[in-house]
Amino acid sequence: MIKTSLKLALGLILISFVVSCDNMNSQDENSDVVSNEENDTLSNDPFRPNFHFTPKEKWMNDPNGLVYQNGKYHLFFQHYPDSTVWGPMHWGHAVSKDLLTWEEKPIALYPDSLGYIFSGSAVIDKNNTAGFGEDAMIAIFTYHDPEGEKAKSDKFQTQGIAYSLDEGKTWTKYKGNPVIENPGIRDFRDPKVFWNEDLQKWQMLLAAKDHIEIFQSEDLKDWQKLSDFNFPDNPELGVWECPDLFELQVQGTGEKKWVMIVSHGGESSPNGGSGTRYFVGEFDGQKFTTDQDESQWLDYGTDNYAGVTFNNTPEGRRILIGWMSNWNYATTTPTKGWRSAMTLPRELYLVQTEDGYNLNTNVIDEIARVSESIAMDTEKSDNVMSINSDELSNSIVSFEIVSPDGVEFSLNNSAGNKFTMGYKGNNFYTNRTNSGLVDFNEKFTNTEPQKVQIGNLDTLKVKLFIDKSSVEIFLNDGNYAMTNLVYPETPWQVLKIVTNEDTRINNVKIRKVNLELLDKK
Repeated sequence: MIKTSLKLALGLILISFVVSCDNMNSQDENSDVVSNEENDTLSNDPFRPNFHFTPKEKWMNDPNGLVYQNGKYHLFFQHYPDSTVWGPMHWGHAVSKDLLTWEEKPIALYPDSLGYIFSGSAVIDKNNTAGFGEDAMIAIFTYHDPEGEKAKSDKFQTQGIAYSLDEGKTWTKYKGNPVIENPGIRDFRDPKVFWNEDLQKWQMLLAAKDHIEIFQSEDLKDWQKLSDFNFPDNPELGVWECPDLFELQVQGTGEKKWVMIVSHGGESSPNGGSGTRYFVGEFDGQKFTTDQDESQWLDYGTDNYAGVTFNNTPEGRRILIGWMSNWNYATTTPTKGWRSAMTLPRELYLVQTEDGYNLNTNVIDEIARVSESIAMDTEKSDNVMSINSDELSNSIVSFEIVSPDGVEFSLNNSAGNKFTMGYKGNNFYTNRTNSGLVDFNEKFTNTEPQKVQIGNLDTLKVKLFIDKSSVEIFLNDGNYAMTNLVYPETPWQVLKIVTNEDTRINNVKIRKVNLELLDKK
């Protein structure tokens, strides 16, 4: 492994950047040194997730290099191992056999003389096209040169590669880096590479300020630019980042379409802050085109960003993981010794609707194997149903609402905190204004309530994945998703559903995520 030089570690740490997917929008007062007391609280932090991946300690943001090899899923991630706020980026590393139980490994990629290691992807070179070895795991990433940025150059981001011949345990950086120089675009990053079986070539998407550039290579070293893709946004949505491109079969048909995913910084998302949208269209091996005339969003909550999908998955499954945070407040969330978690892995499905194509997202089916039904104490009076369970902060809750207009439901605890959700006037909404700790950053609640227009429905199916400091919401089998961080002062204990005279609540189920089963997987 290549170690961070003393000059890089000490001399460049204080530089501030304006990037987004690989960005630090603000610093906080956290020390780079974790005290013994803080170490003791790492595993006992009331906000540390039960069943979402989070690093053992320090800072994490974007998922990187998602790839499958020899029975294991590899999750690399943007990581700063010396602080709980953003700093010189490394690639952290974790592996899993089931996408749910993760084992954190030593850091994979360290900064070097070419810069910090920003976001990117990983592939398995089965045919040894690069000459590093058959089945080499190859990482493709952005080099971010802080000295070049400080000198106000527009060419401080370039693309590099590294390879591993032992399933990601040790890495060698290519001596010919960078493999793609910067043509003079300030935001030029986040390469997503995939093998195009039809063309028998590697293809790359690269985020370039306000558009996506598509490249092609036979050996992962020499790249040729093919085309650009942009979209006539008015107003503009901020810098384009963390792209992905893949083909999906439309559910229930023989039709196939290509899907492009792009994340955006600034205040681009429907409910404020950073967000991720997608385009459905055609890709001829050279250009991507779409007939869409408006944005479609992967998640309508504020806390699912920079999501990308795994390469080389068994049976061609298309599985995405996102960073469960938002640049508006990511560096100030009230956790101790660690910061940030990933979303649960979600499988993507393409569905045709009256309005076009919808990219449905659902948590992977494997979650059912590590969950079990639990007893719940249910109380009913007039138009109120209260479901009591001490396992609510470690649960999967599902129910159906018939005639849902006007229904409101909430998570409640003994501290009087409340996280509210509901459906009214064609809109589903959430509100975390009174959900617990909210004053750590004014932007945490400045767009509450959050809303998504889902139309006039006779029946609404709701599925909630509730962890200590997050709620992932899926509506009508993943037609819509909303992901929100919450920081309740005590664990959730009561799910309260308030209905109107015409509303019926059916098929209420609560399952506990069994941590012992997770440990055994």
